[in-house]
Amino acid sequence: MVNKAVIISAPSGAGKTTIVKHLLSVFPGLEFSISACSRPKREKEAEGKDYYFITTDQFRDKIFREEFIEWQEVYPGSHYGTLKSEIDRIWSEGKTPIFDVDVSGGINLKKYFGDTALAIFVQPPSVQELENRLRHRGTENEENLQTRLNKVEKELTFAGRFDRIIVNDEFSSASSKVTELVTEFLDSGIKK
Repeated sequence: MVNKAVIISAPSGAGKTTIVKHLLSVFPGLEFSISACSRPKREKEAEGKDYYFITTDQFRDKIFREEFIEWQEVYPGSHYGTLKSEIDRIWSEGKTPIFDVDVSGGINLKKYFGDTALAIFVQPPSVQELENRLRHRGTENEENLQTRLNKVEKELTFAGRFDRIIVNDEFSSASSKVTELVTEFLDSGIKK
């Protein structure tokens, strides 16, 4: 039995988290891989559910001890990473980890797992629509919003490094396509 992984990546606001939540509701064999991060916890986030919130010093110590599969300083002072112990935990339960990660994290995870992972890039229908979604979400101040938007153009250029690209212009259609891809991947041998 080969341990597999499902990677969902996108620019912030493209809908990756909503798609991951949908997939978790459809596939009982998937388990959300909880990332570690050094940024402050947002109001509706929970420790050990959304992220493992650790200090920058703790994060750096884990980097030094090589406890991450991958990690990035996504924004100045905000580190995100995938702990090896988290993946071991999920596989020991006989489940498949599903990742909700930024574009750089997705590329790094795909490099690490190779053909044992399905990497899907969720693309927004347009940069303007992405900005509308981020503003509507209301989780960012204007400075953070502009920082995220400045990254989008660059992130979109990496879409071709993923196994599949799904445009999230309408959620039911996008989630249906992603569900098909994940079903095929989980039911198959190693992805070709």
